[in-house]
Amino acid sequence: MTLPETAGIALLTLRVALTATLIAGVPALALGYALARFRFPGKPLVQTVVALPMVLPPVAIGLALLECLSRRSPFGRACEALFGQTLLLTWWAAALASAVVAFPLITRAAEQAFAAVPLRLEHVARTLGCSGPGVFRRISLPLAARGLLYGTLFGFARALGEFGATSMVAGRIPGETETLALAIYGRIEMFREGEAWMLAGVSLLLALAPTAAAEIFLRRGER
Repeated sequence: MTLPETAGIALLTLRVALTATLIAGVPALALGYALARFRFPGKPLVQTVVALPMVLPPVAIGLALLECLSRRSPFGRACEALFGQTLLLTWWAAALASAVVAFPLITRAAEQAFAAVPLRLEHVARTLGCSGPGVFRRISLPLAARGLLYGTLFGFARALGEFGATSMVAGRIPGETETLALAIYGRIEMFREGEAWMLAGVSLLLALAPTAAAEIFLRRGER
């Protein structure tokens, strides 16, 4: 296995993970804020549904995504009309699958980060004439930033290693959808264990960076 091939797989994995984090990030932060600040009917049910991707078999998630992205579903037809082709067996499908499994981590971290922001500070800001969006931008978001970054980094790390759901919707197409997790599995299937170990080492190095960064930010917040 050549160095350019390894670099290509690593870069594709980073692109998929980054795109997945961007896809999941904004809705996860918004939902986390809503869960932390509002009471509404069905809130426990929403929290349960959000946590499902963390406990369901990844292949089950992949099967559901396979149905959603197929031409039989309105969502699949809408995506095909938007992109000019089906998303199945593309790196976009891999990014979407990774976003689904990363979503609960970012959401739960956001919920805890916003819940830790003292309500009295938000109330004081409102009494001083600050609008709702202004309170969020000037008070809630800065105070919750460390926890939000922590969750986002872990969501990114989770997306880096996604395998089960990705294999269902993206397949393993060299140079197109073959992420590190898929490449490791493929090399094991071909009894090329040396290459599998090398790719596993690259995967470890990529995962260490966001995980270590998340822990550093968490420890700084505890001081």
